[in-house]
Amino acid sequence: MAEARADTAARPATPVRHAITPSPKTKIQAVAASRGEDIVVATHRLSPADTARVQLESLPGAATVIDARQVLKGRNFTNADALAFQPGVFAQSSGGGDGLRLSIRGSGIQVGTNYFRSGILMMFDGLPVTTPAGTPYELFEPLGLRYTEVLRGANAFDYGGLQLGGAINYVTQTGYDAQTYQARVEAGSFGYHKEQISSGKVIGKADYYISVTNSYRAGYQAQTRANSFGVNANFGYRFNDRVSTRFFFRYRQTENGYPGYLTRSQILENPKQAQAPYQAWGSIRIQPGSKYYGNMTTIDLDDRSKLELGFNYQDAPIDIETQKNSQVWGYKTVAGVLNYKRHDVLAGHKSDTQFGFMTTTDLEAWQSNRVRVQTANLVGLPIGQMLRHVTYGGTENYFHIRNNTELFDNFWLTTASALAFVQKSSGVPFPATAAGTNFAESSVNFVPRGGFRYVITPHVDLYGNVSRSLQPPNDWNLNYAGPYFPAGTPQAGMNSGAGKLRNQTATTYEIGTTGHALQNRWSLTYYHSDVRNELLSVMTPQSQAVGATIYGNASPTTHQGVEASLETTLYRWAGNTLSLRQAYTWQDFRFRHDATFGHNRLPGIPEHFYQGEIHLDTKAGFYAGFNAQVSSKVGASYDETYFAPSYHIYNLNVGYDWPGKHRQVFLSVNNLANTHYAAIVVPGYIAAGKELAVMQPGDGLGVFAGVSVGFD
Repeated sequence: MAEARADTAARPATPVRHAITPSPKTKIQAVAASRGEDIVVATHRLSPADTARVQLESLPGAATVIDARQVLKGRNFTNADALAFQPGVFAQSSGGGDGLRLSIRGSGIQVGTNYFRSGILMMFDGLPVTTPAGTPYELFEPLGLRYTEVLRGANAFDYGGLQLGGAINYVTQTGYDAQTYQARVEAGSFGYHKEQISSGKVIGKADYYISVTNSYRAGYQAQTRANSFGVNANFGYRFNDRVSTRFFFRYRQTENGYPGYLTRSQILENPKQAQAPYQAWGSIRIQPGSKYYGNMTTIDLDDRSKLELGFNYQDAPIDIETQKNSQVWGYKTVAGVLNYKRHDVLAGHKSDTQFGFMTTTDLEAWQSNRVRVQTANLVGLPIGQMLRHVTYGGTENYFHIRNNTELFDNFWLTTASALAFVQKSSGVPFPATAAGTNFAESSVNFVPRGGFRYVITPHVDLYGNVSRSLQPPNDWNLNYAGPYFPAGTPQAGMNSGAGKLRNQTATTYEIGTTGHALQNRWSLTYYHSDVRNELLSVMTPQSQAVGATIYGNASPTTHQGVEASLETTLYRWAGNTLSLRQAYTWQDFRFRHDATFGHNRLPGIPEHFYQGEIHLDTKAGFYAGFNAQVSSKVGASYDETYFAPSYHIYNLNVGYDWPGKHRQVFLSVNNLANTHYAAIVVPGYIAAGKELAVMQPGDGLGVFAGVSVGFD
């Protein structure tokens, strides 16, 4: 969905965020930015997504709200479907699994699809899902959401999001905005089917929402069978007009086949094949049952101040059965947030201040490697024999403060800073002969931010900011940066200990504009980041000896780009609308004077990425859309000698939404030309003229249909 902003002449001075338990009688009182007084300009109740969009207007930078009602008009298999048409966001799924290739402004550019996400703060309802290990991805079921906030770069500061990519906040439906009973079914090509049943209702001062989903897909590519089952529930209670609380629970289990990676020639010739020997091994990644418990309580202390207190607990076990050795992981973490917000008038100027604290800590974090396939160096060892046990630990604590003051009419100055305490550790207690078995590092970091927002006219505003970002390495990165067991041992090729990694930091300059005029609504942002110690793959003499790359800190790099969206109403007649929405991203990420790679571009992400859709909405309820996704070629090696080809993908979506009723049917046809293309590239180190198996194919031609029925 292209970015859409409300009239900038009517918006609050600070992002209040979504209400934890919204009142059904809530009305929006807008603030006329061109005056120093409050003016009531709307008496109707806005939708939760529209309310969030208005509240984000005070940010001096790029942010988007994705309304789930628009996303639900087509297939919702993975979060790649939900995050489409977002400028600056690169989200691609391969094989229909949950492990996306997800990056904002080059964040986590090195992380593949079968790892915890890096470089973006991920949240449910304002509570952090990101842990010291990164972000587990299996709980991010796209069905059951009301809207999603995408805050790019330092614009996530109010949430404690200090990472280069910013933050994504998934906001769940509640009893206030859900049907009492609802059922949805999707089915189509590649053996795909997905079912959802849900219920939500307000009962006096309480409300509830629960969604149960189940999905299966045989797969377009061999060895990509995927299935999942999940529960998403919450319960809210309003004690009085000032105090409310909401409890959250999520559970999900998944199984995703692992086909390995293909070369460029393999994808162009036959993208349905799996790479040997993964099909023979029956390689699969299993999340046997991840659990999430959370609570958020809001207290309106008075008419000018509010306190938010939240916590969550996560248990994310993983069983990776993809290689000759299995990897069983255990992660249990806790997190908490505390936010105090107040609105003041200082010397005649409106001023809004927020104090916040976010913390997340490992309670239990470990990895065990066991024999899965008896290969040459494992002869004589029984299946299931323990080879190595690794422990991890970490805590991340962020205290942040922000002030937003209207210095003069229509001009707002934002100042902010954060103090971060980060501690990470790793050890290899088994086998006892491991070298460098324990390693720990900690740091205290100061992260400043400043920005402005100027309302040029009631329909056009200009913003800019300068900020620092901080991205600590995931705790498991430390082990992958360490030394190796010697050749000839059963553990050969595995890391025998941890290594030091510095925090990735960056200074980012951002300027942009949003507005609407002449049937157009736009968003345009340019950013430039000077990055230090970027976390990338590197090769050392030790890793080269075993034919591997490790995580390391790169020489200085530069990230810059343009993020643009445009919504245009082409024609309106008799309650019908023909519109065009477009999202374009230019991304230029490169080394600066690297000893090996000079000024080469960083591989893995396309330089140019475009999505456009022409859409028809009729008064009778029929809708149709034809869209295109265009990607430039993608670097697949650091030496810039190997690339995934550019591609054009065309899709069609038609449906009918019964006016005034909660009934909907749709038909989606994806990749109409059956194009063979690489959706995901996890770059290799040096190709030197050779083809590397570093690509995963996108789906071929697929037809999908769905029906949703709800009633109160």
